Amino acid sequence: MTVGLNHYLAVSGLLFCIGLAGVLFRRNLLVVYMCIEMMLAAASLALVAFSRFRGDLDGQVLALLVISVAAAEVAVGLALIVAVCRRGLKPTADELAGMKL
Repeated sequence: MTVGLNHYLAVSGLLFCIGLAGVLFRRNLLVVYMCIEMMLAAASLALVAFSRFRGDLDGQVLALLVISVAAAEVAVGLALIVAVCRRGLKPTADELAGMKL
């Protein structure tokens, strides 16, 4: 059995749906943060799969762009979580919505 494009896209879609469900239904910021990272990983997997099956490097270049966006998200997301924890609050999405800049 060979692994085709449909298999990669099915795994990517499943990862994205799990991440989306986590973002929509969870309130803990760390869980939401990990689910967003999972969604970005699913997008990268789909881009690399399309790139492999097309035979060019365009998708891989876009996947590197997604990885750099994820790195910037790490810095901003963890800074927000640390700011919430320093105020003595629980790291939930409701607490983050109540913060004033």
